[in-house]
Amino acid sequence: MTSMMYLVGTIVVICFIELIVSRDAYDHYEHSLRRGHRSLHQQHQQQEQQQRQTQQQHHQYNFNHNGKHNGNSNYHHQTYCGRQVKFYEKSHHSKHAGHHQPRVETIAMKHKRHYASQHQRNNSFTGQHYPPAWMVDSVPREGSEQQTFLMLQNDEEQQHDGSAAAGLKQLKHGLSVWPVKREAVVEGDLILGGLMMVHSREDSVTCGPIMPQGGIQALETMLYTLDKINEQGLVPNVTIGAHILDDCDKDTYGLEMAVDFIKGSISNIDDINDYDNCSKGHKKKIISGVVGAASSVTSIQVANLLRLFKIPQVSFFSTSPELSNKQRFEYFSRTIPSDHYQVKAIVDIVQKLGWSYISIIYEESNYGIKAFEELDDLLSKHNICIAVKEKLVKDSGVADTKAYDNIVIKLLTKPRAKGVIIFGSDQEVAEVMKAVRRQNVTGVFSWIGSDGWSARNLVSDGNEAEVEGTLSVQPQANPVLGFEDYFLNLTVINNKRNPWFVEFWENNFQCKYPNSPYTPYNKDYEKVCSTTEKLLKGDLDFEDQLQFVSDAVMAFGYAFKNMHQELCNGKPGLCDAMNPTKGSELLKYLRKADFIGLSGDRFNFDVNGDGPARYNIIHFKQVAPERYKWIKVGEYYQGELRLKMEDIQFRTKDSMPPESVCSRPCERGQAKKYVEGEGCCWHCFNCTQYQIRSPNDETHCVNCPRGTLPDIYHEECQQIPESYLRPESFLAIGAMTFSSFGILITFFVIGVFLKYELVSQAHNDTPIVRASGRELSYVLLSGILLCFGVTYTLVIKPNDIVCGVQRFWSGFSFTVVYAALLTKTNRIARIFNASTKSAKRPSFISPHSQLVICGILVSFQILINAVWMIVSPAHAMHYYPTREDNLLVCNSYTDASYMIAFFYPIFLIVICTVYAVLTRKTPEAFNESKYIGFTMYTTCVIWLAFIPLYFGTANNVQLRIFTMSMTISLSATVTLVCLFSPKLYIILIRPERNIRQSMMPIRYSTINKTTGSAQSSVMAAVIVTAATCNENEKVIKNASNENIPAAY
Repeated sequence: MTSMMYLVGTIVVICFIELIVSRDAYDHYEHSLRRGHRSLHQQHQQQEQQQRQTQQQHHQYNFNHNGKHNGNSNYHHQTYCGRQVKFYEKSHHSKHAGHHQPRVETIAMKHKRHYASQHQRNNSFTGQHYPPAWMVDSVPREGSEQQTFLMLQNDEEQQHDGSAAAGLKQLKHGLSVWPVKREAVVEGDLILGGLMMVHSREDSVTCGPIMPQGGIQALETMLYTLDKINEQGLVPNVTIGAHILDDCDKDTYGLEMAVDFIKGSISNIDDINDYDNCSKGHKKKIISGVVGAASSVTSIQVANLLRLFKIPQVSFFSTSPELSNKQRFEYFSRTIPSDHYQVKAIVDIVQKLGWSYISIIYEESNYGIKAFEELDDLLSKHNICIAVKEKLVKDSGVADTKAYDNIVIKLLTKPRAKGVIIFGSDQEVAEVMKAVRRQNVTGVFSWIGSDGWSARNLVSDGNEAEVEGTLSVQPQANPVLGFEDYFLNLTVINNKRNPWFVEFWENNFQCKYPNSPYTPYNKDYEKVCSTTEKLLKGDLDFEDQLQFVSDAVMAFGYAFKNMHQELCNGKPGLCDAMNPTKGSELLKYLRKADFIGLSGDRFNFDVNGDGPARYNIIHFKQVAPERYKWIKVGEYYQGELRLKMEDIQFRTKDSMPPESVCSRPCERGQAKKYVEGEGCCWHCFNCTQYQIRSPNDETHCVNCPRGTLPDIYHEECQQIPESYLRPESFLAIGAMTFSSFGILITFFVIGVFLKYELVSQAHNDTPIVRASGRELSYVLLSGILLCFGVTYTLVIKPNDIVCGVQRFWSGFSFTVVYAALLTKTNRIARIFNASTKSAKRPSFISPHSQLVICGILVSFQILINAVWMIVSPAHAMHYYPTREDNLLVCNSYTDASYMIAFFYPIFLIVICTVYAVLTRKTPEAFNESKYIGFTMYTTCVIWLAFIPLYFGTANNVQLRIFTMSMTISLSATVTLVCLFSPKLYIILIRPERNIRQSMMPIRYSTINKTTGSAQSSVMAAVIVTAATCNENEKVIKNASNENIPAAY
């Protein structure tokens, strides 16, 4: 009961598949028929309408049996899928079993149309449209409950000796049916199905011309490999046979052929024996596995069907990445690598050639579309842009020449994209090359080809100039050992197991074989084959990838071997565990196959059931006048491209790779402005003087930071060397020389004062020293030394400590000088002001008091500096007054903040100047106030000049520092010269004037005895007091009037 349910379900599936395939093929046929014969179709409709008004008659067709055969033939009716089907049955003698084995072949054929018959009679094969013999009429005639199927004669009835072959069946009306379903059969204990593209695709008919390389040679490679396996006894006492069909490189037709594999398998179920009208002892062999198909499109269709029945499939040419998905294609494997790796190899070639702007033409199929998707993704990752992307219609006959011309015209719209990747099959690519020639653009483009058309004569023959220079990726394959000799020794006479070999023979020698049926492709041959022709190696081009066909068969052979060892325990012959083989079990052994093939290479499947990723890079070049050849120029293995550029010859003047870029790289320092909508096309523009091209965004220029300038190429910003007032500079040397001279003079003055104070008691007591105020004089000289010393701190390389010292020292030194002067002028002013009001001595005029007052004045500057340091710490910094300057300075020099150090000293200068003005009328004997006044006037002039110079040199800090240094040194020099040079003059040059009388005029030396004026007595006391400046000495020099008290 279970087997019956399984049988019914299986038959329903097959019926459904046949219906879909038939309807698809019929629609395809009618589409092409309508394009070429619309008038005939209208005529047929009129005739058919008339026939429906009369009684319909079914046409019976008789077949010409010109060949010899064994067994008897008869027709019988059987209900199949709800239809009455007429079967043609033939019995033939089994070579292996030694008994008669019933063989049933059914091909559903469409009712003969009157317009088709008329077309064939009138044109006698001159047209290009032949109704497929396997179509089922989906619209039955009225009044008929039974559909009539035209049954074709079996291929075994064809005679290989040149007699009238039944391969192309002749009708009574003289109409030949094309194509003819044939099969290549090799008997064996285990049977492998084979799907070969023996014929190429054709739009006008189901099958096109014979394919010598990828068709006949691939088929013979499978047969040759089976012979080697059986000769070697790979599986002990078990032979492996084959049942090979032609898929004509079409997915729909290939799917129908695959249905035959399924029907052959389910016909062995016991419950269907009555259906086949066969005895149980004559079972048809089950298909254990399928080798093929070649096309990825066909393999996808067939894989979906075989998966339902758990039949393992191994393809040899199908490379679509989609087939690596084992959740969808669990029972599919292949000996050729996936296009996933081929795409990587192609992208590596594009990079090697330096191309960044290319076009892509891809086949409108799973093979082409999946490859394009991976190409698009991988190219974008490598910043390679696609200029034009165009689809190729899968069936070249569907697209007319205008469609291919439009593709070439579209390529010409992007003339800078010289490199073009073509991912397609040979038939479509051949049409593209013809379009290139028609558009007169031969040599304009450089092609990179996929394995679907590389090294195919169909593409290069007649298109040599257009294909020249092509680089193509081809799965790495070595010749199958012994196959060439085997193939060259084949003839029609000795190769009876290949039913298509006559067609190959006719195509190769361009002659009509005696008594062979006419086909759309031999009808024009005027020459008749002599049957003694010989295949010569020089006249044949062998397919380069036959290794993959051989490896596919060998993979099944070793899977059978390993399976037999485990299930049959090594016993010779086929045991019950392998009769029949289970597809799920066979798949496990198949994926684990590891062997050395007939090519000498080790083979094993990867985790996805794909072949190892090894590719040859081949190149089509002219090797001699009028002679072109595909040669190997590199390889791609384990993700690494090795390319011999010296062996590649492009169609350029210097044979160098053509330039395929939209825009050339911008010059150094230029940025890009992209053309809208184009990722690899741009215009270049220069960055400005102080800009570089952004390292992160090549479309923008960025300004160099302050302190840096672009290099000569505007690629990076380089640091401007630090600039500061170096000690070896001219300005620094001048400032230090002047300061050094001032320091020497100051020490000289100090030395003179110390000498005459410590060594010479006489000079120490002189009024010139006492009148100068010894304590404040030393303070003043110390301040002058500090002012000269500031210069040395200003020429040292700035750092945080140096900047702090400069800030403190410059203001502090000035403060010491002018605090001493202010104390001195203030004391003189108070003394003379007090003398006009009373004879009482002013307070705080003693030397000790003067030092305290001076110290208090200086302490204010110290406080100011301390607060300033806390609020704004001094530190070294880089200052950029212009874009090309990088000055290392103290932070106070970059703005007016340095004037904080001088605000207080300037204030002291102003006050001191005021006092100098007030004391300008002191007695002649006390003329130091005049020198102080002159000093302050000169100092004011210097500082009035300094302030505009300081702010005017904001962009030249070095000059600003030099100006400040000289201002401080000049101020100290003026003070030193104006105040101390008169004293030094008297002490050193006019010592006779260094007496008290010279400090007091005669009129003030004694008191006028006659007047006895009190005011005169007070003045005299004040003068003496002001001159002595000694708190410990009470000088009372009033000889005239002893009643007047001494001035303290």
